[in-house]
Amino acid sequence: MRDISWMTYIMLILASYRFTHLIVFDKITEIIRKPFVKKVKVESENGTVETKEVPKSMFGYLLKCYWCAGVWSAILIGTAYLLFPKVAFVFILIFSIAGGQSIIETFVGVNIKKVDYYTNLKKKDEH
Repeated sequence: MRDISWMTYIMLILASYRFTHLIVFDKITEIIRKPFVKKVKVESENGTVETKEVPKSMFGYLLKCYWCAGVWSAILIGTAYLLFPKVAFVFILIFSIAGGQSIIETFVGVNIKKVDYYTNLKKKDEH
């Protein structure tokens, strides 16, 4: 068994996170998901009708389920690193940087929205 440093382990986690997000959520991979999902109209309790994408098959479920895709993403990235460490490391480095960046962007974006919200709230109270 290969010893993995804590830094490599963190990079593997971030790479798996970003790769999973790419598969399940990103617009660029929608073309891959599209054949495996169908659009269904769903009426909510308040009477509004929404269109939702639901899987057509187990593979479609895999592409729409973050938890499922995450397991397979971890298997793929972890196995690639163990079998072909030099080649896989390039992809792991890129995906881990993108994963870390997306986490930071999410944190910063949420806090910017909070600042805007409280600024607008304060302006309303002043009037």
